[in-house]
Parts: sequence; C-alpha cells; structure tokens
Amino acid sequence: MRERGLHHLDAPVSGGTKGAEAGSLAIMAGGDEAVFAKAVSVLSAMGRPVRVGPDGSGQLSKLANQTIVAVTIGVVAEAMLLAEKGGADPAAIRDALKGGFADSVILQQHGERMTTRNFEPGGLSRSQLKDINNALEEAGQHELMLPLTEQVKTRYTTLIEKMDGADTDHSALYLELLRQNGL
Repeated sequence: MRERGLHHLDAPVSGGTKGAEAGSLAIMAGGDEAVFAKAVSVLSAMGRPVRVGPDGSGQLSKLANQTIVAVTIGVVAEAMLLAEKGGADPAAIRDALKGGFADSVILQQHGERMTTRNFEPGGLSRSQLKDINNALEEAGQHELMLPLTEQVKTRYTTLIEKMDGADTDHSALYLELLRQNGL
C-alpha cells in the first residue's frame, strides 16, 4: 500500500455508546508515527487518540481492553452480589467507592445495571465472548496462559449457551453468577 501512497492505522475505540455520543472515546492507534501525527486532528474529534505502537498494536490494545472489561465485569458482579446478600445497599457501595482505588466506569455503569437488573444491551455478551476468544487466541500465539480470562470465558459461555444470554448486555454475567449460587 505504501508504494501506492496509501497509509493506514488500526485504531479501535473504547468507551461505548456514551463515549461515542460525548466524543470522549479512548482511541488506541497502531501504525507509523508520521501517519498517526497526520490523523490526530481527525481522531481527536471522536475522543482521545494515543499511538500505542506499530501496525497491529491498536488491535492488540483493544484485546487487552476487552480482557480488562470482561474480568472486571466478573468481579463487579461478585462484589455486588456479596454486598446485596450481606445486607448492604449496592448503590450506596458504588457511591462510597467513587474516587477510590476500586472505582471504575465498569463499577458505576455495569454495577448499576446489575443491581437494577437492567440488561438491555449496550455491549452484547456474544461480542464480549468473541473478544475473549480472540484475546485467548492471541495469548496462545505467544504461549501465554490467562487463567482469569479463561474463567470468565467459561462464565460467558454458560450465559450464552445455557441461559440464552447472547443478546443481553455483557453485565448480564451477573445472572450467570446468580445461577451458580442457586439464586
């Protein structure tokens, strides 16, 4: 492509619908530094672009992002269930944690979905499982084991295949946790 004067970046995004609407997406760009420099003004209209490395690095960053999202959703589900069954108010816990080390967009947005049982899709569970599978495939190419990601993969597979959860929001992993606990 370069011989023909064509250049490219791989620049996946994170931030969901809310980030897209607000123009605050995290943009992970892989590619040549000079090409990135030319594209920054266009990318900046959608969010915060960061060059993360050479060609392919944007996609690799997206896999890392989705791995973090999947595992974090799993642990937020566990924390919300523990809070609820222990007698605490999960909404108050989310509020108390704002600004602390455990705070995150996932805790605030997906934790709310879990406690209100609103699993209307933002990010689909089936898309999350696809991303987990892609991350594990990439890890395998580097002879890496990702045990937490493997555990979350098993849980999403159960949600999708045994609970008809493919088209639910990925925070519906909470429902799989309820099932595991006989609730």
